[in-house]
Amino acid sequence: MIDSVIPLTRSTRSEKIKRGAIRALLGSTLRAAYRLRVRGMQHVPERGPALVVCNHVSFIDWLFIGVALPRLPHFVMHQHHWRSRAFRWFFDLHRVIPIAPRKEDPARLDAAMRAIDAALDAGELVMIFPEGDMTHDGELGPLRPGLERIIARRPVPVLPVALRGLWGSFFSRKEGEPMKKIPRRRRATVEVVAGPALPADVVSLDHVATCLTALRGAAR
Repeated sequence: MIDSVIPLTRSTRSEKIKRGAIRALLGSTLRAAYRLRVRGMQHVPERGPALVVCNHVSFIDWLFIGVALPRLPHFVMHQHHWRSRAFRWFFDLHRVIPIAPRKEDPARLDAAMRAIDAALDAGELVMIFPEGDMTHDGELGPLRPGLERIIARRPVPVLPVALRGLWGSFFSRKEGEPMKKIPRRRRATVEVVAGPALPADVVSLDHVATCLTALRGAAR
């Protein structure tokens, strides 16, 4: 039996206030620790559904995305992290969608795909890391077919977002596993750059990979 997934009900006023306060606190913290630059947010639709896709560089990528985007998305997260006793309340408050590979937990994967579809059907943003894992070398890895399955089921725009400047951070895999090495950089510049949304009918793994690579540019 899989753990329950937070139902996609309308947020209460209290939940919105809590999320807003947490977002403001996280934003202040990130900007104190990094020189955060945000560009291209005019491409984020003011309303309606979209699937946000981003390169996966570090353990805290989702924090930068959550602070930068003008609309808070549903984050899709591996169930291993979602089950954390210390942070489960936080993930539930932000309506994180837990997921797992089919070979690991097919029931969880099916439940996640239904939850993603329901969120998009409700006109919300859903954010995934289409590589499915953090980069081991700073480069964009192969994108997994779940992206195409989501769009085939629910044809919505795909919004490419690139992270720059987190490769080599304490939270990346450069020179060792995340958070298992000595921090060496202080107030590094991190950029979150969004590009124009891709219509569903032009979405393919190769096309999305090309867009993400171009948005990221030479920065790592």
